[in-house]
Formats: sequence, C-alpha cells, structure tokens
Amino acid sequence: MKNGILDYYNSLAKTYDENRFGNSYGQYIDQQEKNFLTAFFRNKKYSRILDLGCGTGRLLDFATHGTDFSIKMLNIAKEKYPGKVLLKGEISKIPFDDEFDCIFCFHVIMHQTKIETKLFLNECHQKLNKSGILLFDYPTKSRRKAISPQEDWHAGNRFNTAEILQFSEGQWKLKNTKGILLFPIHRLPKSIRKYFLLPDILLCKTFLKRWASYHIAVLEKI
Repeated sequence: MKNGILDYYNSLAKTYDENRFGNSYGQYIDQQEKNFLTAFFRNKKYSRILDLGCGTGRLLDFATHGTDFSIKMLNIAKEKYPGKVLLKGEISKIPFDDEFDCIFCFHVIMHQTKIETKLFLNECHQKLNKSGILLFDYPTKSRRKAISPQEDWHAGNRFNTAEILQFSEGQWKLKNTKGILLFPIHRLPKSIRKYFLLPDILLCKTFLKRWASYHIAVLEKI
C-alpha cells in the first residue's frame, strides 16, 4: 500500500501543483487552508515549525522545516524554497532530532489507516516540545456517512472528533476544530465558485462545521 502511494506521488510530482491546485476547485481548498494557517500563526512566536508531508511546498511559507516521503515531490519543494530545511522522511519517522513548537500535516491522514494514524500521533508527540501544537486535517464521518467508503487508499478513511481523541491515548488535549469545504463546490459552475469562499470560511467556524468535508484538528501535547 505504501509503495503504491509513493509511486503515485512520484509520478505526479512534476504536474502536481498545476493539476491539483491550479484549478478553481483546488484553489478553493488552498485558500481555505491558507486562511486558517494565517490566522493560527498570527502573533505566534514559534521558532521551529514543521510541514509534515510538505509535498512540493504549497504550505512551506508557514514552516521552517519540511519533510515528505516522495523525493521527487521534495526536490521540487527544494527548488522553490532553498532556504528551508527539507529532508526525506515519513509521518511515523520524522527525520529531525530537535523538537518543534508546532507541526502541521495536511492532505496526508486521508491516506492512512487507523493504525498508521496512531503511529503518526505518537511520532508527533515525541517530536514536539512541551505544550507543542499539532494541526492536521482528516475526512469527516458526518459529511461522508452517506457515501460508500472507497476501496482504495485515497480518502478511504473517515474520522470523528471522538475517534481522534481515542487515538491520542491521553497524550493530547483537543484545543479546537475547524471545518474545510462545507459547500459541494465541485457541483457548482466554475465561474461562481469564488463567491462561496468567504461564506464557506465563516460558516466553517460555526456549528455547521460538523457537515464540512474535512476538519482540521488543533491538538496540544500534554
């Protein structure tokens, strides 16, 4: 399974930015995630921030360090950000010895089993300093319960907040959750999608976030 995912992303590396985030759908998600990260890091004085699963570097503006298991994706990130500290690694084998103030991990857990997710949480706990913060997104059960789970590895898993806390085994405190992608934007004409972005961002901060396609969990190490 892991080798299949690796081969998939290695083959996508050269066209990943354009194909995944160069269209109106990808930009819609990209802007929501960047809006969240901008707000989260505002007034924070973190000195070491890790983008775990950084891919081609889409979110490296928010990090000091990055790692990815696809060397081809990572090489593109290195070309974009020669000043960042970037190493090949995995979510359960972070290749840095020093601890981080914050780790964020987007569009990665969607590919992982529950066992792999637990390993990810344990590894991040070890690599964060005292009261360090972990941010990561995951597909929600409430939005996807009417959809048959995919048989392959791509977004085949689904979580809820209770399961995330169960996975944490008492190592984390849930600080907050934020919704991403409330509206079924893929069903709307491309020409009007941008007009739904701000309402989507605002509504995903309310109780309506329960029905968003993804949640971002904000966990504090304890």
